[in-house]
Amino acid sequence: MLIANLLGISSGTTCAFGSDHESDCRTLPDTWEGRHVRDQLFRAGTGVAANYHATCRARSRRDFISKLGIVVEESDESVFWLTFAGEAGLSREVVRQELLDEARELLAIFTQSAKTASANHH
Repeated sequence: MLIANLLGISSGTTCAFGSDHESDCRTLPDTWEGRHVRDQLFRAGTGVAANYHATCRARSRRDFISKLGIVVEESDESVFWLTFAGEAGLSREVVRQELLDEARELLAIFTQSAKTASANHH
């Protein structure tokens, strides 16, 4: 059994999260601000998916904890850029709020999982 299966989140969930980011990024304006936020948001959203995929294939508990820490960072960055896009008036409110809610949920799950894994490692 893969260590990451213990989190109860499938790679498909994070892949869909990355795909939703990609869709939202296409709605951002084609201004220098919009392009910058779009690039950052796309990298963070797909980074959650790619790094969680890598976490699922961790070779050891130590590797799992390390990789999960990267997922936490990418999730936190997604929350930041979604919040920023909304506050800067760059994204549609309804779509952004749905993504932001999901990003916050994932961040909470990954953060708690990282804390638990670290505590159980010692």
